[in-house]
Amino acid sequence: MKLSRTLALLVLLVSVYWSYKALMPSYHPDVEAPSQSFSTDRALAHVKNLSLEPHAVGFPGHTRARNYIIAELKKMGLETSTQEGYTAGDWGNLSKATNVLARIKGTTEGKALLLLSHYDSNPHSSYGASDAASGVATILEGVHAFLAENQTPKNDIIILITDAEELGLNGADLFVNKHPWAKDVGLVLNFEARGSGGPSYMLIETNRGNGTLIKEFTMAHPKYPVANSLAYSIYKMLPNDTDLTVFREDGDIEGFNFAFIDDHFDYHTALDTYERLDKKTLAHQGSYLMPLLNHFSEADLGNLKSLDDYIYFNLPFFNLVSYPFDWIWPMFGLALLAFVILLALGFKKKKLQPKAILKGFLPLLFALVVNGTLGYFCWSIITWWYPGFKDMLHGFTYNGHLYILVYVMMALSVCFWIYHKFRKTSTPNLLVAPIVIWLIICGLVAQYLPGASFFVVPLFGLLAAFMVTLNQEEPNPFLLVFLALPAIFIHAPFIKMFPVGLGLKMMVAATVFTTLLFVLVLPFFGQLKTKDRLAYLFLFLFFVFGISSHINSNFNSKRPKPSSLLYVYNADTDVASWATYDNRLIEWNGQFLGSEKRKPTAKEHETLASKYRTELTQIADAPKKNIALPRIDTVKDTIIGENRVLEIYITPKRDVNRLDVYTNSIPLTDVQVNRIPLTSHFLENRGNRLITHYITNNDFTEIEMQFPKDSVLELSFYEASNDLLTHPDFSVPKRPDTSIPMPFVLNDAILTIKTLRFD
Repeated sequence: MKLSRTLALLVLLVSVYWSYKALMPSYHPDVEAPSQSFSTDRALAHVKNLSLEPHAVGFPGHTRARNYIIAELKKMGLETSTQEGYTAGDWGNLSKATNVLARIKGTTEGKALLLLSHYDSNPHSSYGASDAASGVATILEGVHAFLAENQTPKNDIIILITDAEELGLNGADLFVNKHPWAKDVGLVLNFEARGSGGPSYMLIETNRGNGTLIKEFTMAHPKYPVANSLAYSIYKMLPNDTDLTVFREDGDIEGFNFAFIDDHFDYHTALDTYERLDKKTLAHQGSYLMPLLNHFSEADLGNLKSLDDYIYFNLPFFNLVSYPFDWIWPMFGLALLAFVILLALGFKKKKLQPKAILKGFLPLLFALVVNGTLGYFCWSIITWWYPGFKDMLHGFTYNGHLYILVYVMMALSVCFWIYHKFRKTSTPNLLVAPIVIWLIICGLVAQYLPGASFFVVPLFGLLAAFMVTLNQEEPNPFLLVFLALPAIFIHAPFIKMFPVGLGLKMMVAATVFTTLLFVLVLPFFGQLKTKDRLAYLFLFLFFVFGISSHINSNFNSKRPKPSSLLYVYNADTDVASWATYDNRLIEWNGQFLGSEKRKPTAKEHETLASKYRTELTQIADAPKKNIALPRIDTVKDTIIGENRVLEIYITPKRDVNRLDVYTNSIPLTDVQVNRIPLTSHFLENRGNRLITHYITNNDFTEIEMQFPKDSVLELSFYEASNDLLTHPDFSVPKRPDTSIPMPFVLNDAILTIKTLRFD
């Protein structure tokens, strides 16, 4: 029996490994693959050519990337076109977007399938290999393989490579609201990235139910679907919209997102390069595109809308499992009924005692409290010990995967040790508490987060194991491991997904999920006589991975530290300053801030808008340079009724990349920037920011606005250029190879500030 338990434990460990391994295809060099097949190597060649340099809107590499895409589409014999125009979207970020389009004609006049990704990289230092040259490359290689089959599809296939996605989904906004092809689209397949590796998650965008989409997706038979209805429920709560969101909100067009999120530390940085893109991840994107392209090019795309929602999740060997929302409460009721029956059976057989059951709640609650506390304070402890990690605004460090292992090992050690202390309580009595906790969880998610209602599936495995332990003194350990497989395959990937996707500050989700998964496998663990030894083993592994994480905590050329430096000239006060967002300076920017650095006051420098609302941390006096201010002309200033109408032109007098305009707190109506109206939703929720213009070719900014005639308007103009390291009036050296520009903030920039008051 001891040998059986040992072998069953090995099976359990292999199952945990397989729960991750089965998510993605493997990579094998395939440059010689038939042209009718998707080749990861040929797609990688596109990624390499698209990510030779940063190519954000307004940057020199931007035009080169667009021309490369057009040339590749033309090589396939496709007629290409571009769509150009200003748009500000819902974020108040104005830019001139240039979309690239091509169309494969089908045999019918039905709805078209649209393949979507974007070609701009994030300003100002990202090479954009993963985000989203990988998506563009997936589409280019996929279309090439599709066309090589020499078959005419039933539906038209539109290829849309948008621009200015990083600035506010502007290219998608331009297409959906202004291009005649938009009305033809029945379904969108969008390829995105928020890291440089890991599995690609499928997320649905729909205004109604997902029932028909899930059925059609399943019929397409992608080999490695990684998808669950919980992930999309969480996705909808986060401020991480994609181009596909515009299609859903503005065009009522359904679609699928395919995005990978691991190695999040590369996202939007100078590390988002061809060399760091995981080849298996790119192969995973291709494994989605080809079967879906073949299926949806022939499917009825005019009949995808549904009022029914489906629960869905992926399992090894079964691919995507789904069932209607209508089953949620019946399945919960069945689990509850089964529990009540088993309780009655246990009391009848005298296998359960009330006192022992109550005692069985203690180890579970204690483990949840201890492990939850450890996870909750994870990020605070890490950044206290390593302050430089605060400058990794992603919240996920280069050694973040090791930290996940560290905390999971500690959580397992705590669980084994606590349950070892309660070894005299019989396993059936110990199992009541986990079943009650999981019933509560399943009831709560059924009510408030129905997308997570598949949590009840592993609970049925636990209930079956509970029945076995009530009827057998020494159950077969392999049977108990088998009954725990749904829990392992469903929940184990979540332990990694939450801190990877949401940052190490969400380590609490990993430690709590580890505890909850542990008790789902408790019927088997309860048989083990060496829980104390396993506790020591996992404690030992905690120290091993902890030491490894410390060894890999330093910054170097492979793990460079993000850093920032700005030169700021405030024309209102005639003061120049060096400024940084860094919590811990490096020698490169420390030489400019010097020993006289200080924390800025609230009025000294307002922070420009950024994803994580990062504020300037330190400033120091700087020598004044002859930096040209923008020319600001008032071309209209009149009273119409109760409103004052003001129109101004802002013309750069130097090469710039960005203009931010802020106002004082007065109501504004009917605002237009370069003849583009700002949405009422944005104006109602804008705070003090009026507009951010990402400038191409040093273009002007024209603002026309209305406000109450008795109000006093103040406009502050923040004009920035990302040329601090190359400007001839400065002598800022190149960053050392142990540092990269900090993402998500204005960086390596010369910023001027000027305020005008309109009484």
